[in-house]
Amino acid sequence: MSFGETPITIVGNLTGDPELKFTEGGAALAKFTIASTPRSFDKDSGQWKDGTTTFFRCAAWRTLAEHVADSLAKGTRVVATGRIRQHDWQTPEGENRSMLAVEVDEIGASLRFVNLTIRKDDGNRSTSAPGPDAWASAGPASQGSPEAPEAPF
Repeated sequence: MSFGETPITIVGNLTGDPELKFTEGGAALAKFTIASTPRSFDKDSGQWKDGTTTFFRCAAWRTLAEHVADSLAKGTRVVATGRIRQHDWQTPEGENRSMLAVEVDEIGASLRFVNLTIRKDDGNRSTSAPGPDAWASAGPASQGSPEAPEAPF
C-alpha cells in the first residue's frame, strides 16, 4: 500500500458470483460486490435490528482474482481488506461521473457462521487437490476426536 491511500476492511456477503475477466494483456480481474449490514440488539424489543446495508463494489487482480472466482459464490460471508479507489469517467453525453470502489488485496471466507476446509493451491487450477499440509486435511482434528494430533505450531 502506498502512502496516502485509504485502507478498508469489509465484512459482509457477496451479492452475486464473482465475474472473472481477462485484460488484453492477459491479467485476470474478478469483479464482485460485498453487502455489509450493521446489526444491533434493541434491549426494549429484545430483538436484533438491521441497519442500512452498504454495497461495496470490489475488484481483485491476477492470481487473487482467479482464486476468488474459483472459491467464492453468491451469499458467501467474507472478510476483505484493500484500498478505496476513485474512478472518474465521462459519459458519451459529456457528463462527468465518478464512483468509489475497493481494490482488494486480501479476501477470505468468514468462519463466524460456517466451517470450511482449506486446501493448498498446487498451481493447477483444474485439478487442485489438498496438499500434505496438516491444516488441509479433514482428519480427526477437524472432527474433535480426543486422539487428534496437536496443532502444528
